[in-house]
Amino acid sequence: MRIGVVTFPGTLDDIDAQRAVRAGGNEAVALWHGDHDLQGVDAVILPGGFSYGDYLRCGAISRFAPIMAEVVEAAGKGMPVLGICNGFQILVEAHLLPGGLLLNDHLRFICRDQRLRVENASTAWTSAYEQGQEIVIPLKNGEGQYAADAETIARLEGEGRVVARYLEVNPNGSVNDIAGITNERGNVVGLMPHPEHATEALTGAGTDGLGFFTGSWVSASA
Repeated sequence: MRIGVVTFPGTLDDIDAQRAVRAGGNEAVALWHGDHDLQGVDAVILPGGFSYGDYLRCGAISRFAPIMAEVVEAAGKGMPVLGICNGFQILVEAHLLPGGLLLNDHLRFICRDQRLRVENASTAWTSAYEQGQEIVIPLKNGEGQYAADAETIARLEGEGRVVARYLEVNPNGSVNDIAGITNERGNVVGLMPHPEHATEALTGAGTDGLGFFTGSWVSASA
C-alpha cells in the first residue's frame, strides 16, 4: 500500500510517521501542504506537530491548506485517513470528525507512555488489533482534551465510534476518557496518542503502535 504523509509548516512527526509506514511493510509517500495532488496514494496520515505554529487554534489554519481540499474529498469517497495528535485537531477543524480538542484540564503539556484500550477494532486503522486489547504508546500534547456536546458523545458511544480510551489515568481531561474516535464509515480516525513512536523496539517504547500501520485499508474502505 502507498500511504501519504502530509507535511505542514511546523509538523514534527512526519518523518516518524513515514518510518512507521515502512515498518508496517508499506510505501511512504511524502505529501506537501501546498499541493493539490495526493499522488495516487491509498491512504493518508496527518501527523503530529504544531502546524502553522498552532496560531488561532490548533489545526484551524491547516484545515485550509490546499492539500486538505484533496484529503476531504478523498475521505468522503472512502479513503482511509488517520490524524495523529495535531492531525486529530486538523480533522475536527475540517469537520471530518465531530467535537474539538481543548487545552489539557491541568493547563500543562504532558509527555508520557500511555496505556490505552482499543474499543473499536473494525476501522481502517485498527483492524490489526482485537477489540478490548490494551496497548501502551507515547502521548505528548498540550491541547489534547477531547470535548463534544452530550448528544455527540452519546452518538459516538452508542455507535461504537470511540476507537481508543485512556486507561489508568486520564491525562488531559477528555470526556469519557476518549483518546480517539472514528467517523460513521470507519475510514477516518483521529487519535491523540502517537502510535508512530511505538513501532520499533530499539526506541524503548515497544511496538504496540505498529498495528495502526499494518491494517486492512482496502477492505475497510471498500
